[in-house]
Amino acid sequence: MFKYSLLSIVLAAILSLTATTAIAQKVKEPKTDSNWIKPYKPFRIAGNLYYVGTYDLACYLITTTQGNILINTGLASSAAQIKNNIETLGFKFTDTKILLTTQAHYDHMGAMGAIKKSTGAQLMVDEKDADVLATGGSSDYALGKYGTSFKPVKPDRLLHNNDTIQLGNMQLVLLHHPGHTKGSCSFLFTVKDDQQSYRVLIANMPTIVTDKPFAAIPAYPSIAGDYAYTLKAMKNIPFDIWLASHASQFNLHDKHQPGDAYNPAAFKDQPGYDAALNDLQKQYEEKMRKDAQN
Repeated sequence: MFKYSLLSIVLAAILSLTATTAIAQKVKEPKTDSNWIKPYKPFRIAGNLYYVGTYDLACYLITTTQGNILINTGLASSAAQIKNNIETLGFKFTDTKILLTTQAHYDHMGAMGAIKKSTGAQLMVDEKDADVLATGGSSDYALGKYGTSFKPVKPDRLLHNNDTIQLGNMQLVLLHHPGHTKGSCSFLFTVKDDQQSYRVLIANMPTIVTDKPFAAIPAYPSIAGDYAYTLKAMKNIPFDIWLASHASQFNLHDKHQPGDAYNPAAFKDQPGYDAALNDLQKQYEEKMRKDAQN
């Protein structure tokens, strides 16, 4: 009886490992930009806000009196880089208590599952992206054609427009900015240093990721209206500092070089934000014009 039970346990373990391996093999990231995996030295942006991402995939650490908040995780291979970046800054990786993302695409969700498991942090996401998280990206209206591109993960809390995320002495407000994904979102919050406070916007820029006419996307019938809504809503947000999901979107490397002294003023860039939004507005209008001709 004991031998049979032991054999059953061993077989079950083998089957479990095989199933886990099979699932892992099905997760495949599409071709990526080399700048997405290139290391970048972490640094303090303003107050208790830090950059801990790669050269282009922006990840942010917000420290609080009750643990820390991590926004975005880059590709699956970025987990070790993010951990190292956080520890290089002098913080404990295991003090990460809340995980957030600006969008449910593999270049921001790749390491989310692994980091959630290793830290035990709670994952909170915009409700409209929950289904894509559950399928590891395969149900995404645009990138779903690549199949499962990140490890499926279940959120601990679903967020809605203007919901507040609180941890310790910090409050972040989620702004629902759909289009790029159904649940794309930005975050608005205030940090401070010894000199002043800074109202920070981490903006998910509404870039267009599909070549199909919007009307030819049955999986996302409201996409055209969502883009229009987001472009309008993002023009009326007051802030001191703005950042984005990609370093290239807010010209990080023109504003900061590794080794530069602490300088929050470098990220006070209203003209840059306005120009980026105006460019995206023109792209949207051009796509709508082309869609109408087809």
